[in-house]
Amino acid sequence: MKYDVILAGVGGQGVLSVASIIAHAALSEGFEVRQSEVHGMAQRGGMVLSHLRIADKNISGDLVPRGGADMIIAMEPLEGLRYLSYLKADGILVTAADSYINMPNYPDINDVHASIKRLPKWRMVQTAALAKEAGLAKTANTVMIGAASCFLPIKGQSLEKIITETFKKKDAATVDANNKAFKLGHSAVKVK
Repeated sequence: MKYDVILAGVGGQGVLSVASIIAHAALSEGFEVRQSEVHGMAQRGGMVLSHLRIADKNISGDLVPRGGADMIIAMEPLEGLRYLSYLKADGILVTAADSYINMPNYPDINDVHASIKRLPKWRMVQTAALAKEAGLAKTANTVMIGAASCFLPIKGQSLEKIITETFKKKDAATVDANNKAFKLGHSAVKVK
């Protein structure tokens, strides 16, 4: 088994935190994991890209080849479209519906959503609303982990355990909000 993921967004959205949580959950299940990231321009509003490779045997390189990603997890919809060349023909784009307008000529969000809806496999998540429902706006990235969990080769319990471990150094309310955000994201795209 090999499962390749591209994670995309802009600085401040938690792309690298999402990649780290998924990677640690995969490691906890005994998978081999390789990760690489581009965040040199990741000041607030700059692009952030992470390659995450999960397998049950040795992985030869850190980078997901173009046309090789099983999934793109996009914290921002336009960033998800930017990296479609990495997606396999039968791969899925799991993206936040909410835009992060970081440029003066950002396309109309309805056009962005229409482009996503033309893809063969996609899920769009109302991250801001679900994070608010979870009780903490900063949990939008954890909502996306929950949404992606429906397609990852990792048990939801493993992801929840790493989420708890990641946020337990904050306080109990933060842990609870992130766990709720995970569940809400999962429920939003659960495969029927």
